[in-house]
Amino acid sequence: MVKIALILAEGFEEVEAVTPADFLDRAGVKVFLTGVTGKTVKGAHGITIAADCTLEELPGDIDGVIIPGGMPGSANVASSSRAIALIKKINREGKLVAAICAAPAIVLEKAGVLEGKKATCFPGMENRLTNSTFSNERVVVDGNIITSRAPGTAAEFALTLVEILAGKEAAEKIYKDTLQNYRV
Repeated sequence: MVKIALILAEGFEEVEAVTPADFLDRAGVKVFLTGVTGKTVKGAHGITIAADCTLEELPGDIDGVIIPGGMPGSANVASSSRAIALIKKINREGKLVAAICAAPAIVLEKAGVLEGKKATCFPGMENRLTNSTFSNERVVVDGNIITSRAPGTAAEFALTLVEILAGKEAAEKIYKDTLQNYRV
């Protein structure tokens, strides 16, 4: 079974956390909601999520990491040396590193995993992507790095993750079952 850590810090964007967690769970991927500072994490819009574990308790055999955006959530993840070390380790191993909204510009940039990559982020934060090539695409895949723009792209981001981790058929089924219509 594929195992993914979804990192939650105070002030995370709820839609960008719950949508990937839900879609990946539907696809049979084990998602560990992982709190940076504890097992109860409050989002940017006041919704509190119960994490499965903390960074210290996270199993060592995970296959990737997802970082939702939101502020100050992204800044709080970036300020965690343990979270940055995990992201660097996962990237060194060539495993999935995914971030959405502010997280590519704030977290992945700090972790140094975007060097030479194509990436996207929340509009207006492009200037923070100093080591990568900015794209205004809604979801960008460059090797093991997947980035996306904002809460409005969360479903596309999540379905891209499902396709990569569980296959095209699983992604198509979730696309249909959740009545997505963003594809032209």
